[in-house]
Order: sequence, then C-alpha cells, then structure tokens
Amino acid sequence: MAKAAAKARRQSAAVRLDPRQRIAWLRLIRSENVGPATFRALVNEFGGAEAAIDALPMLSRRGGAQGIRLYSEDEAEAELSSAEALGAQLVAMGEPGYPPALAAIDAPPPLLYVKGDLALAGRPIVALVGARNGSAVGQKFTRSLATDLGLEGFVIGSGLARGIDTAAHLAALERGTIAVLAGGIDNVYPPENEDLHRAIGEQGLLLTERAPGFSPRGKDFPRRNRLISGISLGVVVIEAAERSGSLITARFAGEQGREVFAVPGSPLDPRAAGTNNLLKQGAGLVTCAADIVEALTPIIGRPPAPKIELASSDGHAPAPIPEIGESERERIIGLLGPSPVDIDEVIRTTGLEARKVHIVLLELDLAGRLQRHGRQLVSLIEA
Repeated sequence: MAKAAAKARRQSAAVRLDPRQRIAWLRLIRSENVGPATFRALVNEFGGAEAAIDALPMLSRRGGAQGIRLYSEDEAEAELSSAEALGAQLVAMGEPGYPPALAAIDAPPPLLYVKGDLALAGRPIVALVGARNGSAVGQKFTRSLATDLGLEGFVIGSGLARGIDTAAHLAALERGTIAVLAGGIDNVYPPENEDLHRAIGEQGLLLTERAPGFSPRGKDFPRRNRLISGISLGVVVIEAAERSGSLITARFAGEQGREVFAVPGSPLDPRAAGTNNLLKQGAGLVTCAADIVEALTPIIGRPPAPKIELASSDGHAPAPIPEIGESERERIIGLLGPSPVDIDEVIRTTGLEARKVHIVLLELDLAGRLQRHGRQLVSLIEA
C-alpha cells in the first residue's frame, strides 16, 4: 500500500502552475457561468486560462447574454491572501495535495483549497457517510469501521456533518481523515463541530472548492457530496433514510465508477430504509471492515488517469476562432432541447466541424443558456 501511495504522489506532481497561471485559473473558475466542465472546455479550446478570460465577453455576447462578470485580478489576489491568512493553500488539478482519484472524475474542480496534511490526499481513501441523526449503534459501528480501516492504511473521508460523519472523523483522526466542506475552509458547520474542524485542519485535511468566507446554501451540499465520492475508492453508507443526502453521495459514487457499500439495518428503523434499498440494488454488504478491504485491495495502486489533460501553459497563442455563420449556429441550437443530448451526436447530425460545435456550446454556456450534465451530455435551458 505504501508503494501505491508513493506512485499516486508521483503522478500528482505532473503539473505545477506558476503564480501568474494560478491567478488566471482562479479568475476563470470564479467568473460568471464558468463551472468545472466549462473551465476545462475553455482552457482546452484556447490553450490557457488567460486567453480564455480574454474570450469570455465575446463568447457570452454571441451566446445571447448582455454581458458577463469577470473575476478581477484584485479579487483573486485578495482571495489567495485570505486563504493564506487561514493557513490554507490553493492546489490545482495534478499538483501535490490534489486527490488523484478526484482528477479522474467527469469535470473535476480545477482548484481546491486544502489545509492540513497534504500527504493524506495521495493515500487510498474510503468515505463513511450516513444519517445526521445516527443511532447510538450506528455511530458505534462507524467508529469501529473507521478505526479498523485506518489500521489497514485507509484514510477516512466524510462531510463533517452531525451524526455518522462526526463519528467517522473522530475515530479516524489519529490515523488520517479528510473533511470535505460545502463552504469555505473557514466555515464551521455545524457549529458544534468547531473543535473537530480545527483538529482536522491540524492533524487531518480540510478540503473545499469554495472561497474563504463562503457560507453554503442547501444546493451546495450535493456538490460537496460529489467531491466526497470523487476522492474515494469506495463509499460506505451506514445509516440513511429514504431521502437522505447520503444516498446522493452513493449515487455519485456509482456514476463515478466507485464501489458502493451499505450496512444493513432493521426494517423497523427508518434510518435503515435507504441502506437496505442500496443492498437490494446491488451495493456491497458490510458487516466488518474486512468486507471493504477485500473489495478495494485489487483497486489500490491503479488510480485511473485523467480523461483529458488540461493545458498548463498560457504562453502560446490559441488557434483563431473559426468563422461560424448564423445558419450553422441555428442548426446547432435547433438540435438542443430540454432533454440531454450527446455532443458527438450533435456533431454527427449537423455535419459541422467539431470545433465549431464546441464553440457554439461555449457561447450558450457562458450566456447561461446551456446545462452540462456530465459524460458529454448537454441540454438547452429554456428562457
């Protein structure tokens, strides 16, 4: 396992941004209507973040927007200064401290703030998640799993929520735990976990894609759950009601090709309804840590490589944007609707050059008219 961790760390050192590139990446991902998928498309299209930023106003206007708000250099520098004052640092995809498994998911966040022991990100990670109102038995079993998995060399990832998450972090703190936050690195939620938040920042690792000072909204927690599963080799759900957020983490895990495990519970306990349903759907049954170790051991040491390499240099001029006629633009938009469609299918149907199609999609994206669903699927947002 030590060799696997060393290999992951060597792979994670492939790309290092210089200070100018780091500012440009931060400006791009914080600009209006630019999410991880759009960021990747822009950087790959224009050869770097600086050139992409320069192209944003023109692309958004062509997509039908009146304008687009760009994140300024002053704002980016102030954000980095705030993070530094908190003892956090910004890591780019591919740099040390960026979990290698996360880099392989569809549309990974290009930048993360981390605070604590960066070496933990390169070790094999198992996520333990569950109910915020976890039972005494569920929390006891969580502590046992976290301890035993830690002894086997696994880092425990979770979301620092009440109940099961808190039990997992506390039990794993000595041997390695990562807390994925929905808010900024300095946002303590729930408030009663302030001491645990501080301890993980000193002994474990805090991780978030949000800027310092950001207070999470309800819609930000599924995005956090996607990162919990993304950094992990497998996700274990201990207790979860039928509409639990932990089931969202499990769904993301399945979409990302991760192993999904569930702990069985009494059919009389509503907190077991979600886990029992996962077992019916084929999740791995867990009664002890050995069940997880046996399933994940063959995977350790073989982290998947990122599907697309982001351009890391901003020093070369991008290829000129091809002329796109209005009839061509209308043909592309005419094939889009509220139902997701594969981008390759749009290219085949229109018969247009692939680059033209991708540029029109970027125009719509930056104008707030396109939704990206992952796996090359897009849909049109109706006005």
